[in-house]
Amino acid sequence: MAQNGGARDYRDGWAAADIFGREFSYTYDDIIMHPGYIDFPADVVDLSSQLSKNITLRTPCVSSPMDTVTETSMAVAMAAVGGIGFVHYNNSAEEQANMVKNAKSQRVGFVSEPVCLRPSATVSEIDSLKARKGFSSVLITEDGTLNSKLLGIVTSRDIDFVSDRKTEVAEVMTTDLVTATAGTSFEDASAVLIKSKKSLLPLVDDNGEVVELLCRTDLKRRSTYPKLGAPSLGKDGKLLVGAAVGTRESDRQRLGLLVEAGVNVVILDSAQGNSIYQKEMISYAKKAHPDIDVIGGNVASSHQARNLIEVGVDGLRVGMGSGSICTTQEVCAVGRGQATAVYQTARMANVVGIPVIADGGISNSGHIVKALTLGASTVMMGSFLAGTEEAPGDYFYQDGRRLKAYRGMGSLEAQAKGSDTRYLGDKSQMRIAQGVSGTVADKGSVLRLVPFTMHAVKQGFQDLGLQSISAARGALSCGNITMEVRTGAAQIEGGVHGLVSYEKKRF
Repeated sequence: MAQNGGARDYRDGWAAADIFGREFSYTYDDIIMHPGYIDFPADVVDLSSQLSKNITLRTPCVSSPMDTVTETSMAVAMAAVGGIGFVHYNNSAEEQANMVKNAKSQRVGFVSEPVCLRPSATVSEIDSLKARKGFSSVLITEDGTLNSKLLGIVTSRDIDFVSDRKTEVAEVMTTDLVTATAGTSFEDASAVLIKSKKSLLPLVDDNGEVVELLCRTDLKRRSTYPKLGAPSLGKDGKLLVGAAVGTRESDRQRLGLLVEAGVNVVILDSAQGNSIYQKEMISYAKKAHPDIDVIGGNVASSHQARNLIEVGVDGLRVGMGSGSICTTQEVCAVGRGQATAVYQTARMANVVGIPVIADGGISNSGHIVKALTLGASTVMMGSFLAGTEEAPGDYFYQDGRRLKAYRGMGSLEAQAKGSDTRYLGDKSQMRIAQGVSGTVADKGSVLRLVPFTMHAVKQGFQDLGLQSISAARGALSCGNITMEVRTGAAQIEGGVHGLVSYEKKRF
C-alpha cells in the first residue's frame, strides 16, 4: 500500500493474531515482545490470577505433579509463596492422600516431618543421614518416629569426637532440652529458639510427643529470603494443595481418598487429554465431588480444549511435548510449539471463562512473561523447580556439582512405578518411553527462587507497560501487544554471547 507520496507503509511489530495465524508452530524463544510505555514502578504489578474457575492465586506459579518435583514439602513451599503444588500419583492412593493431608496440616516455617531415631540407633546411622541429607541433627524419640515421646537431641557437637561410630545415640544425646508447646506461633517460637541459643526447638504436645520442629539454620536462611507475602489458603483456612489423578476406574477411589484428605483441586493427568477416558472422568468427578475444581489436559489446540470444556472442566492444562525431559513430539509426532499452543488454546478458553495453565517449556522468567501475556493464567513448572531443596530425593555430588535426580513421567523408570496410565500404557501390552531420566543442579530453596523470579516477571510486565495479567489479556485481544518472530541469529544475539567464559546467576 502506498501512502504519503508513494512511501510504503511498514508495520513496526505485529499483533499475536498475525503471528500465530500463520502456518508455523512457535516456541517461547521464537517470539520477542516489543516494549510498551512505563508510567508505574514494577512493585505495583499485580500477578494474581485464576488457577481454575473458583481458585485464585496471588502468584501464578504451579508445581508439576511429577515424582521428582512435587510431594509434601514442595506443596507446602508453593502455597507459602502464593502458588500451589500438585502432588503426583506415581504411588498408592493411600500414600498420595497422606501427602496431601500432611501438606495441609503444615505451618509455614516449621519442619512438620523431622527426622527421628530410636535411642538404640548408632552414630553411624547419623553419618549416613548426613551423607544423604546434608545435616546431622536429629530428634531421639521412644520409637524413632514423629508423634512419639521426645527423649533427646543429637547434633554434630555430640558426635564429632566419638571414635566408635557403632555407639548408640542414647549414650551421646543431649537431654537438657528447650521445647515449645505445640501450636506456638512462628514468631513466638522463633523468639524462644533465639533466646535459648540452641540449634533446634522441638514443639511437643501435652504428652511430650513431638509435633513439629523449628531449626536455627532455617531461621538464619529465611532472614536472607524476600518477604513471602500471604500464603495460598483454602476456604478451610489451611494451605491450598492440589493433586493429580489418572483416568482409570481405580482413580475414582483415589479421588475419593484425596477429597477426604482435604485436596482443593485435582488435575486429570494425561499426556493427550482429548479422550473418552478423560471426558468420562471429568463427568464423574464433577458429579461425585461438585465442590472440587477439576482441571483437564493436556491439550495443545482449541478443538481439544473445547471437548473438555463441554463436559464441565474448571481449567485447562496446555502443552504437549514441550517439557525438557519429554520426548512425545519425537516419539509420537504430535504436539505443538508451546507459544502457539498457549495462544491458540487460551484464545478460545478465555472467552468462556476457563483459565489456562501453560505447562512446559519454562526455563527462565522471560518464558513466564511470554506465557502470561499470550493468554495463560498460570504457568506449571517441572525442571524449573527440580533440584530445589523442597523437591523429592537426596542430593548427590558428581564432578564436584551438587545434583538431584529429575525424570519425565513418560520415562520408562517412572512408567514402571505407575505413570504409564498417563500415556494410556496400562491398556497396552508394551511400554514406550515418552520421556527421559537425568539430573539437575541444586537450585536452593523455592522460598527464595520463586519470589526473585516473580520480581523479574514484574519487571517484564513493567517493560511491556502492563500492570496486571488482566491488563495483558485485554491488550493481547486488542492487538496492543506487538511482537515479532526471531531468527536463529536474533535468538543468539538476545542471549549471552561473545565471551570466553562467564557465570550466569539468576539473581
